[in-house]
Amino acid sequence: MKKALIFQGGWEGHEPAEVAGILADILQEEKFETKITGSLQTLERDDLSGYDLIVPNWTQGEIDDEQLMPLLEAVASGTGLAGLHGGLGDSFRRATDYQFMVGGQWVAHPGNDGVEYIVRINDPGHPLTHGMKDFTVVSEQYYMHVDPAVNVHAVTTFPVADGPHAGNGKVDMPVVWTKKWGSGKVFYCSLGHAADIVRMPEVTAMMRNGFNWAAR
Repeated sequence: MKKALIFQGGWEGHEPAEVAGILADILQEEKFETKITGSLQTLERDDLSGYDLIVPNWTQGEIDDEQLMPLLEAVASGTGLAGLHGGLGDSFRRATDYQFMVGGQWVAHPGNDGVEYIVRINDPGHPLTHGMKDFTVVSEQYYMHVDPAVNVHAVTTFPVADGPHAGNGKVDMPVVWTKKWGSGKVFYCSLGHAADIVRMPEVTAMMRNGFNWAAR
């Protein structure tokens, strides 16, 4: 049985404990032995190399080098990394090495919550998006700063809501991407502002596929 670690916490607006529970249910359905922790100290106390997959679900906050370095090293050695929304893409804003590993960082959500937008699937033949079709989301639309090395599997088009970014015209923003960090595989999905979005069938399917793809 593969082993997964979820560490959850940070800004409570993203319902980290509830979302972690949903993600754990998906992992357990996929036969992962799953541990959930609410403490970053787990990263320095556990042998992270013993996990096949690590799922951060920690928005904002701070991380010590003693906690970050074991995480970076575990993924570089082959442990998978997977997550969604701010729980992976807006964690530890001062930890640029963490952002380098993830492949991007949240910077804005024009219009805030309640924006209706379309997620377009780039490659429905990929294991992450196999058979999936474009779908509509009513939530935050994440504007990301993104590593050019990532492989993009789904996008959304800006602008929908108005703002100073609109003068740049239409741009396709990655919603789902993958990359490598050493021997480890990284999967990210920008959807999931709250538990109800994570429960959307399309998001649940994406996370299920992403967990299996990224795991060692």
